[in-house]
Amino acid sequence: MSASAESIPAAAASAAAAPAADAEFRLDLRGFLMLIGVMLALVLEILDSSIVNVALPSMMGNLGATVDEISWVVTSYIIANVIVIPMTAFLSGRFGRRRYFVGSILIFTAASFLCGLSHTLPQLVICRVIQGMGGGALLSMSQSIMMETFPPQRQGTGQALFGMGATLGPSLGPTLGGYITNQWSWPWIFYVNIPLGLLAASLCFRHLPEPKWVRKVAGVDWTGVLLLILGVGALQTFLERGNRLDWFESDFIRILAATFVFSLGYFVWHELHTPNPVVDLRVFRHRSLTIGSIYGAMMGVGLYGSVFLFPLFTQQVLRWSSWQSGLAIAPSSLATALTMPIAGRIVWRFGPAPLFGIGIAIFIPTLWAMSHWTLQSGEADLFWPQITRGVALGLMFVPLSLATLRGLPPQDMLQGAGLYNLFRQVGGSMGIAILATMVDHRATLHHAYLAESVSPLNITTQQRLASLAGGLAARGLDPTSALAAAKAALDGVIGQQAAVLAFRDCYWMILGIFLVLAPLVPLLKRPPGAGPAAPGMAAAADH
Repeated sequence: MSASAESIPAAAASAAAAPAADAEFRLDLRGFLMLIGVMLALVLEILDSSIVNVALPSMMGNLGATVDEISWVVTSYIIANVIVIPMTAFLSGRFGRRRYFVGSILIFTAASFLCGLSHTLPQLVICRVIQGMGGGALLSMSQSIMMETFPPQRQGTGQALFGMGATLGPSLGPTLGGYITNQWSWPWIFYVNIPLGLLAASLCFRHLPEPKWVRKVAGVDWTGVLLLILGVGALQTFLERGNRLDWFESDFIRILAATFVFSLGYFVWHELHTPNPVVDLRVFRHRSLTIGSIYGAMMGVGLYGSVFLFPLFTQQVLRWSSWQSGLAIAPSSLATALTMPIAGRIVWRFGPAPLFGIGIAIFIPTLWAMSHWTLQSGEADLFWPQITRGVALGLMFVPLSLATLRGLPPQDMLQGAGLYNLFRQVGGSMGIAILATMVDHRATLHHAYLAESVSPLNITTQQRLASLAGGLAARGLDPTSALAAAKAALDGVIGQQAAVLAFRDCYWMILGIFLVLAPLVPLLKRPPGAGPAAPGMAAAADH
């Protein structure tokens, strides 16, 4: 009998034993402490992509930077992050999972300390690049560790824990950053990482085991590394800076576009033809990973985009403070945190597709409600859509992660998680770039259309201007100044209404994306109980 034939009854026996093994599964103290360390590292990594946003004005004054210059504090971190994510499987195989994971936490922590000590903008940007390089490994490795820690029918719980950590960071970032900056100063948004990072590194060093399967790494694919840095770095910079530089009106943006198209195209060809690729793109032979990565990118556009739009709408249109905006988004985070464990417990029973479909069914009317927000919308109008958005996210995140990664063999898990998270991150960046451009351009367009109906020759407009000018004159302005102020006030009203219509268009675009996703839900198949081991892998003993 052949080896493959012998493996069939073994696999069947393993699958039959899975429910019994799951029923006996108990997380011991070592595993519990390891999960605390992994979750803490994950939250810190994601938190630092958003916590600095509210501190940027303070940094500008302290470092003497312009708005355009200070934005590199955010951009540099994200670029370094996205470059490292797809290389985590290679680097983990090169250095060992535990050493690489703990080393990444320590690099992230040390860079956080140096960020706080920075006295010039170049120093801060360089330290943020180092911090992003350290943090890039933590996202995909955390997800693969969760996959390996929990048995098949408890995978929903593992992905719920990962999802809670992944969504907690962006939600807490603006609120926590605003509080720390107001109470102390901007360096403390980096200093708070130090004790937490050291605790995470200590717990993971003591309790994180090496995986049972490790991929042997022979040599370094320097060509692949260079192409990846050029391609992904240029793509992320293109997305981050495009709207600010008016896209293809800028020579810099055109150069970036040409760079990432050529580099990533050559990178894909090279990685598929080299024996030791830095990113093993052959893992896309697994149908679940291909479908899940495409879904992840589309979900990134919608979910990251809706989170991006909320503070813009509340602060720019409704004139809320950053603190009010941060508090208003908290119910969404709480709803997600409560929904994910429930989704994790029932996903194995019902399968990923039904839960994901329910999430879409909840999110579509939520987007419809968001598109009807106006200048008169209050906290009550924004509260329930935030709750339902959080519930929808919880119902979609867990099933998608499980359907994408659960069926991968152990030796492909880390590489698959890296590519899945890369697609989700790039999809989110694309969504933010598209929506930022839409808000600006659609607001300008709507302003022009609205202004046409507010002509000085229009009797209603003349009466409105006369009323406003009369009120301002009564407060002491001379007739000429009062009329000029009245025109400015009327233009401001038009501008606010144009902004409302622009945000409505953005929410409709996101709604359209999820309408396109809805018919594809049946493609999310229930994953098998376990993936087969492949030849060429070396078993490593647990430590």
